[in-house]
Amino acid sequence: MGLLAYLKTQFVVHLLIGFVFVVSGLTINFTQLCTLALWPISKQLYRRVNCRLAYSLWSQLVMLLEWWSCTECTLFTDQATVDHFGKEHVVIILNHNFEIDFLCGWTMCERFGVLGSSKVLAKKELLYVPLIGWTWYFLEIVFCKRKWEEDRDTVMEGLKRLADYPEYMWFLLYCEGTRFTETKHRVSMEVAASKGLPPLKYHLLPRTKGFTTAVQCLRGTVAAIYDVTLNFRGNKNPSLLGILYGKKYMADMCVRRFPLEDIPVDEKDAAQWLHKLYQEKDALQEMYEQKGVFPGEQIKPARRPWTLLNFLCWATILLSPLFSFVLGVFASGSPLLILTFLGFVGAASFGVRRLIGVTEIEKGSSYGNQEFKKKE
Repeated sequence: MGLLAYLKTQFVVHLLIGFVFVVSGLTINFTQLCTLALWPISKQLYRRVNCRLAYSLWSQLVMLLEWWSCTECTLFTDQATVDHFGKEHVVIILNHNFEIDFLCGWTMCERFGVLGSSKVLAKKELLYVPLIGWTWYFLEIVFCKRKWEEDRDTVMEGLKRLADYPEYMWFLLYCEGTRFTETKHRVSMEVAASKGLPPLKYHLLPRTKGFTTAVQCLRGTVAAIYDVTLNFRGNKNPSLLGILYGKKYMADMCVRRFPLEDIPVDEKDAAQWLHKLYQEKDALQEMYEQKGVFPGEQIKPARRPWTLLNFLCWATILLSPLFSFVLGVFASGSPLLILTFLGFVGAASFGVRRLIGVTEIEKGSSYGNQEFKKKE
């Protein structure tokens, strides 16, 4: 085992990475709070500044995927589709099967220059997650309670506010509403059968209201829908902890572009279009299961150095005073001071672990276990 491989497995190294992420994140959140003064002066300037602040935080997670674990991401698409990347507002439809599916999406956002301006329709619980939810708040992310009667007006207002967004944005929709589990899949297929819809093997029944509302509110702003079907070679089920330990994964993403004018304007027709899309996604996953590849040309966008340089910059700024402080604590010889410091380290470790836990499948929400039985 080489030195770098050894360091990737060490808890102290993980704690230092977590320290840099948390402290830089709090610094960024405080800076974002200060930028609120820009809103009445220039809304667009506020947005551009916050896109770059968000990039400085999100790119640290992308760095872990690209440079720490050296995970490779391959696109299965055509060059004509890739030529549009980063040059238009789009809605992304991504399957929600893996703990790091969002991170694979982010690495593509980074490589095409839209990481800071990326958007998502997120569950409201995430708003209260330190760093992640707070950063999203300043980015005008649309939060929902996943109860359509309560969400309708909030979601529509939030989407319409993005109509004049100054930076190209990729708006992520998890149309299944929650991450795939066997229990949720079984309940979902019971609902599909009751509605006379074809069964899906690898996906949950898509929730159409969020999709049709997004298309309705962003029509005229968004140029296309990107359908992304993600899987991992070797039947791997990657985790954020695995990434932190330096495990390398091979991610494959089948990307199809649908111009927005091809999406029906009528809500019922748009819902039927989405159901048909998920049947096609299921067929793509079946093909991947059997052949180990998606159809289309294989394209590997090169990783960029900015995520690594951003992290090294933050690490240099934050770790130097930390090391000086730690040396001072132990040089003091004070048992109380040393025990207090060790207690702080334990609390910090617990906090970082809780942040990682947000992505874990077994700790995901129960949404979808029973809610599928209710009428959309």
